Amino acid sequence: MSADALGVLLTPWGLGLLGLCVGSFLNVVAHRLPRMMERAWRLEAAELLNVSAEAPIDVGLAKPASRCPACGHTIRWFENIPVLSWIALRGRCSACKTPISPRYPLVEMATGLLFAALAWRFGAQPVVLAWCGFVATLVALAAIDWDTTLLPDSLTQPLLWAGLIAASLGWTLPLSAALWGAVLGYLALWSVYWLFKLTTGKEGMGAGDFKLLAALGAWLGASMLLPIVLGASLIGAAVGIAMKLSGGLREGRYVPFGPFLAGAGMVVLFAGPERVMGWLGWA
Repeated sequence: MSADALGVLLTPWGLGLLGLCVGSFLNVVAHRLPRMMERAWRLEAAELLNVSAEAPIDVGLAKPASRCPACGHTIRWFENIPVLSWIALRGRCSACKTPISPRYPLVEMATGLLFAALAWRFGAQPVVLAWCGFVATLVALAAIDWDTTLLPDSLTQPLLWAGLIAASLGWTLPLSAALWGAVLGYLALWSVYWLFKLTTGKEGMGAGDFKLLAALGAWLGASMLLPIVLGASLIGAAVGIAMKLSGGLREGRYVPFGPFLAGAGMVVLFAGPERVMGWLGWA
């Protein structure tokens, strides 16, 4: 890629358009990755138990082509243009007219806006692409956790390692800050998990939350862990109470914590450490 082309890509408009396309792919990841995991678990369990099992259809992130889940209609390229196709189709399948969830264009628009905002935040420099990868992974994790209460290792662990590698290359934080951010991020929620379990006999969260906070620490530093957890807890509690009062939270179910950790991490990223410390009165 030439310097001129890279310069255009790194503008808010360039990254915004890239974000729309990435958001379309994130919808695929959020839909298919849990199914890929379920299939692998079933096959592994069947092998361990030495029994036959009817596994779900084998799917990947690239194949087969996207289809309407109601009628099986193959989505053509002009029906898969981010946001515009959903508007042109009036939010319905072109074949069977089954409604298409508005979440698809919302994820695309959100990712586009986040990428554009990163261009404003960091300027036209190549390191902004690393932050785009960070934000895109958080969007995928938030969507998957909200749907399934799962935070896949295949996303959290690469996000953690990428944060440490970016720090070692001098792109983000000093490496020591990233390393301790990862260590303390994991230990913080791990300690809460065991304290809650020993006190109540119940599991209050999954190990995926530990790994996600560790990844956030690797990218944002140990000093941002407490603001992230506080922000995620307050927003999560408010959403949980609202869902309970409205009947959207069934008995025995709980609101996943991952989407709020991801959201709080993005707030901290865009606000910057100085402003966050000012909000907490620690400046």
